[in-house]
Amino acid sequence: MIDDQETKMRAVEIRTFGAPEGLAVIDLPSPVPAEGEVLIGVEAIGVGGVDTVIRSGALAGFGFQEGHIPGNEVAGTVTSVGGGVDPAWIGRRVWAFTGEGGGYVEQVAIPAGKVLPLPENLAAADAVALGTSGMVARFALAHAHFAAGESVLVRGAAGSIGIMAVQLAASGGASAVAVTTSSAGRGDRLRELGATHVLDRSGAGDGPAGYDVIIDIVSGVDMPSFFDRLNPNGRLVVVGVVAGMPPSDFGAQLMASFRKSLSFAAFSADSIPEPDRLAASADQFAAAARGELRSVVQELLPLEKAVLAHRKMDDGEVFGRIVLTP
Repeated sequence: MIDDQETKMRAVEIRTFGAPEGLAVIDLPSPVPAEGEVLIGVEAIGVGGVDTVIRSGALAGFGFQEGHIPGNEVAGTVTSVGGGVDPAWIGRRVWAFTGEGGGYVEQVAIPAGKVLPLPENLAAADAVALGTSGMVARFALAHAHFAAGESVLVRGAAGSIGIMAVQLAASGGASAVAVTTSSAGRGDRLRELGATHVLDRSGAGDGPAGYDVIIDIVSGVDMPSFFDRLNPNGRLVVVGVVAGMPPSDFGAQLMASFRKSLSFAAFSADSIPEPDRLAASADQFAAAARGELRSVVQELLPLEKAVLAHRKMDDGEVFGRIVLTP
């Protein structure tokens, strides 16, 4: 129960796992920055694929419970600071990674060390379209030991991570950047971002005979079939499970190609030290401000439309990022 004298803010919680309608707008006490923290007045919240997976209940085994507030990145303006924090932060436009959740809110208190100042010409919505997505794509390509001259396939390229992986592979000197997507229109937009070949969701289409690297954001039951598309010494890295977990026996198909010396890896940004993650995001904000990277924001929706945002995500309607605005 919130005292009537308390300052309140709106937030969105997962009231019940399952469909988007399980999300609910609630009132919470407005946070007060503790020692070492800043308080951000949130202006933009990134809606990510991981939010929908958590909402579905698929990750309950990893400790997520009903009542969880989704969202792992926000951008806005620092409105106050806690003890030990330079008051010069107040009034600065910033981006912050909130962790495994807590981002679907009007205000958030977060340690100053987890906050990045934004370039003047980078909008808050663009920052949350780039922040975690660009960082994950960058380290996923590094995890795959991608090198200039190699061919890359991005599976599920229309989402924010895929869009960034396409741009980074192209700017990194890939010999070919193929994508799987659901429509020719999306394929055309991905070509504008650096894709050289557009395939359907099954991987059918006019593309290279094989790939040195596959970045897979989809996973699901069809993931093992993409081992057949790897060149000798090829590497497939899974960075998302928007279509669900792969079958438990997927390793059998990998072993069936034993003589090709293929590699499989899962990648989570949690395995990267936080200072390195923040440095990568800062680099990409600067690159975007210089016009070297493009953010793709499909739509701005008010916070109370979180259910609609998740419906669009579930229906595969989103190209890039939906951004919630408190």
